[in-house]
Formats: sequence, C-alpha cells, structure tokens
Amino acid sequence: MSTAQTPDPRDPKDVLDFDDPLSRPSSDDTDRGWGESPASSGSAADLARFLDEKPPHHI
Repeated sequence: MSTAQTPDPRDPKDVLDFDDPLSRPSSDDTDRGWGESPASSGSAADLARFLDEKPPHHI
C-alpha cells in the first residue's frame, strides 16, 4: 500500500520575493509620506507656505 501524501497548499505571504526593493518608491519618498499637503500653484499658495514654514526668528 502506497502512502503518497499531497503537499499542503502554500500560503501566498510565505512566498519569497526576490524583486529589488529599491526599484519601488516608499511612502517616505513622497511629500505625502512626510505629512505635507499636496503642492498647489499660485502666488497665494506660495505666500501661505512661506508663512507656515517661516522660522520664529523671522517674525
């Protein structure tokens, strides 16, 4: 009598990934990853950004 067993199905998260991790941008590579708002254009947006990011000694 033969006791051939079928292998258990693999869990997809257990598969090794040999892709280059540096070829994909991480969330820290974007402004959104650092908590910044999306870029807007115009002089009013530039002034608002300047006033928001102005150091305290420039008041």
